[in-house]
Amino acid sequence: MTSALTAEIRAEIERQRDRYPQARSAVIPALWAVQNAVGHLSPAGMVEVAMLLHLEPSEVEAVATFYSMYFDKPAGRHHVLVCANVSCALRGADDIVAHLEQSLGCPSGETSDDSEFTWERTVECLGACGGAPAMQVDHHSEENLTPERVDAILDALRGAPAEYGAPPAEKTARDAAANAPRATPAATRPASKSSPRRGRPRPRSGDL
Repeated sequence: MTSALTAEIRAEIERQRDRYPQARSAVIPALWAVQNAVGHLSPAGMVEVAMLLHLEPSEVEAVATFYSMYFDKPAGRHHVLVCANVSCALRGADDIVAHLEQSLGCPSGETSDDSEFTWERTVECLGACGGAPAMQVDHHSEENLTPERVDAILDALRGAPAEYGAPPAEKTARDAAANAPRATPAATRPASKSSPRRGRPRPRSGDL
């Protein structure tokens, strides 16, 4: 039977599996290994993950379909996730969402015509409230967004390979975005200098 996964992907899944007392604990990292390499989770790929983790295919599929971060069909080269939770919403997330929909020419959850970007608007917090509005691009956070900054980030990624982890493309995007206008952070109060804590003097033997 022809394998749906390369030897490298299988080796990564086995490495993840061996990290845990129970093989089923490696379902999520195993699915990431497949999607990061292939771009989506095919039925055949999930069956093979189940075999490597000694699970039923239905158990793996249940995890893959529960989380929106996994794709069951080919997606864009890059994945953009825009936070629209309360902090980001108050700082202009709706404007970022509208700008992305217009510039990419597709609604949330869809892929641009050039197959470069699949993007989503999420109500789940990305944990970047201090830099709102924020988004994730290929699992890397981008904060203090403006339409111009979004354009700079995406333009730098067009045509770049989708590399997960620490991609050169991500560094290129950050370098380009550094010159784009961004929101001015609120002034922070300088940290006050506290006097060093002094320990209680030890009693002398004559005082006891």
